[in-house]
Amino acid sequence: MSDRMLTMAEAVREAMGIAMEERPEVFLLGEDVGIYGGAFGVSGDLYHRFGSDRVLDTPISELGIVGAAVGAALSGMRPIVEIQFSDFTAQAMDQIANQAAKIHFMLGGGLHVPMVLRTPSGSGTGAAAQHSQSLETWFANVPGLKVVMPSNPADAKGLLLSAIDDPNPVIFLEHKLLYKIPGRDAVAEGAERIPLGVSKIVRTGKDLTIVATGVMVNKSFEAAARLEAEGISVELIDPRTISPLDMNPIYESVDKTGRLLVVQEAPAHAGFINEVVTQLVGSPSFGSLIAPVKRLAGLNIPIPYAPQLERSAVPQIDDIEIAARDLVKSWK
Repeated sequence: MSDRMLTMAEAVREAMGIAMEERPEVFLLGEDVGIYGGAFGVSGDLYHRFGSDRVLDTPISELGIVGAAVGAALSGMRPIVEIQFSDFTAQAMDQIANQAAKIHFMLGGGLHVPMVLRTPSGSGTGAAAQHSQSLETWFANVPGLKVVMPSNPADAKGLLLSAIDDPNPVIFLEHKLLYKIPGRDAVAEGAERIPLGVSKIVRTGKDLTIVATGVMVNKSFEAAARLEAEGISVELIDPRTISPLDMNPIYESVDKTGRLLVVQEAPAHAGFINEVVTQLVGSPSFGSLIAPVKRLAGLNIPIPYAPQLERSAVPQIDDIEIAARDLVKSWK
């Protein structure tokens, strides 16, 4: 068994390198992904390993970058697009939502768009309102797109390999705060895939179910460890792929614990966690609840620049701990 502890940036780079070695049609394009190694250093040495024909530095034009990738995918290539900040996908939403996501359906399955769009997401780096958003719900609301949100390096590697294999477009959201942090689990060598659309039980428990996404999985894990010392047992579930969404482990967990706390960084209003709650309410597991479902999410405001305000705008470990403790102790 491997004992390699990689950061998410290293794991994503390794996955791209493996895919490029396996398939000559896989290539990477984006702003500064070449000699510079990517805005967050993710592409690293791929330019030197595979050359300028397969690691393409592009002009600063998100619409053009994604449009070129869609065309390449339709022509038999498997492009990996890197957009420097997820906020900038707004510049390319026509190509993402109206072209990549729909061509397969509009042409009766005659063509596919095997494109992966990778992009850094989320707050915590002091990048302010236009570089710190969590936009997963934008993409999850578009039929034809798969949306992946890894919370650790091991999952990021396996999920990205599966995303590159997929015949249809995948949005791959990488939280900035996770790039330089080694995960709790070792990253296996080789090219093992993790299937898209399979939720993961991060830790087992009996008193409360927490469903969290992205960096909030890590914060929820820390909160759960604190609560364990008080005798509160938390089961933590990471959907990993929010579209398609695997609800079965969530149903089974709520049947056991009777309580559910959902946690995301994005604002609660019209957020992804509302889909989790809605599907639970419409299932037989709703009858297992012994407490109201609780949501914990970002405030419905643009992310501030000031560090203390930025932290206050999204859930932190203390917030998750308090919400979980209240849910368990107030509803016995």
